[in-house]
Amino acid sequence: MRIAVTGSHRVGKSTLIDLLGKRLKGYRFAEEPYFLLEEEGYEFASPPSLEDFLAQLRFSVELLEGEKRSQNILFDRCPLDFLGYLQTHEDADSFDLEEWLPQVRSAVETLDLIVFVPIEEPDRIRLPAHTDRESRAAVDETLTRMLLDDPFELGVEVLPIQGTGAARVTQVLERLARG
Repeated sequence: MRIAVTGSHRVGKSTLIDLLGKRLKGYRFAEEPYFLLEEEGYEFASPPSLEDFLAQLRFSVELLEGEKRSQNILFDRCPLDFLGYLQTHEDADSFDLEEWLPQVRSAVETLDLIVFVPIEEPDRIRLPAHTDRESRAAVDETLTRMLLDDPFELGVEVLPIQGTGAARVTQVLERLARG
């Protein structure tokens, strides 16, 4: 299967992927676009600019399209993550969602499953003091709406998960066992 793990920052996506990687033999891991772009020399602003999120969106679309024939792969994030960040960014008025939807839809349709890790109360991950909690919550709300209400008619199965790391892994493995 082709699985993407999605959610706002600092919700446990990478931890979940690490734990799943130990349990899902034969699966390979596709690193988060942020880190792949950094490896290529891309320099991100702090905090990330609209252009930074657009670069990650573009890279994520290309990554899914480039890996279209690959099976048994875990993606850390997918294009929908970056739509969430772009729609909640302070410069969101400069982002043309309609222009990007066909590319995003095409890329996301290559996935078999999106595992959604929402923010939980209380948070399962300690947040640094400098974390913009409002922005994080806004991204979470936007992703929740996009993934669970499916306003863009993506038609990809979404599995929202919660709980401890072990509970999250169990939820994903139970879903995979159902086929």
